[in-house]
Amino acid sequence: MLAETTFFTEADGDPVAVENPDGKGEVLLVCEHASRRLPQRYGTLGLSGDALASHIAWDPGALAVAQRMSQQLDATLIYQRFSRLIYDCNRPPDSPAAMRDVSEIFRIPGNENLTEEERSLRTSSLYLPFQGRIRQDIETRRAQGRPTVLVTVHSFTPVYFGQQRQVEIGILHERDHRLADAMLEIAAGGTLYRVARNEPYGPADGVTHTLELHAMPAGMLNVMIEIRNDLIADEAGQGRAADFLSGLLRQGIEALTNQNNNGGA
Repeated sequence: MLAETTFFTEADGDPVAVENPDGKGEVLLVCEHASRRLPQRYGTLGLSGDALASHIAWDPGALAVAQRMSQQLDATLIYQRFSRLIYDCNRPPDSPAAMRDVSEIFRIPGNENLTEEERSLRTSSLYLPFQGRIRQDIETRRAQGRPTVLVTVHSFTPVYFGQQRQVEIGILHERDHRLADAMLEIAAGGTLYRVARNEPYGPADGVTHTLELHAMPAGMLNVMIEIRNDLIADEAGQGRAADFLSGLLRQGIEALTNQNNNGGA
């Protein structure tokens, strides 16, 4: 049995992964729900294999899309290597959604009646290193005089509580909607995907924490992207979505840059 002071085993490895750390692009990609893996000390949390493979454990396809976007945009990508069932890194420690004991229709036995000590241990082992690495990268880029556009990549289930979702890609934002506006205006001229603002979630659902923590206090352009996961279940779909989203980001950033250069608000 693992000692209580040991959170990750050698086989577990680090909680945070970074790809293309020397990327020269202005976009910094983040994928909070990249993995369904659980640290060894937690076993299965009392869940079935089907539950652990479902959207409650991770965002299926999101990492694969983010990895392709990283290559296309020459962007650094930071992602969490463990399941949001242990800690949802897109939620602050005081949020009930950070360590849920129920997700949609699934009860999560291993998350029931967590002690303050256990909650603190998960926070210090998963959330703090993850958000700390994002902060570190942004500070390094700022010291180098490089701009940063913070983009988080997620996927969502096509059926939630029995309700079919028609939206295919969501462009989400909080108070700062500059980049979202530009992307939505460009997307309105296409027919490849059904794209909507703040769907199937919005800031009122508490889903923009990473953007609020890092981008908005610094005035950085930012956006959260949600992709319906049945559209990115295979390599062809992942490639199609990455091409579309990378192009949308490029065009959106370029439009805002031109607007600023021309003296726009």
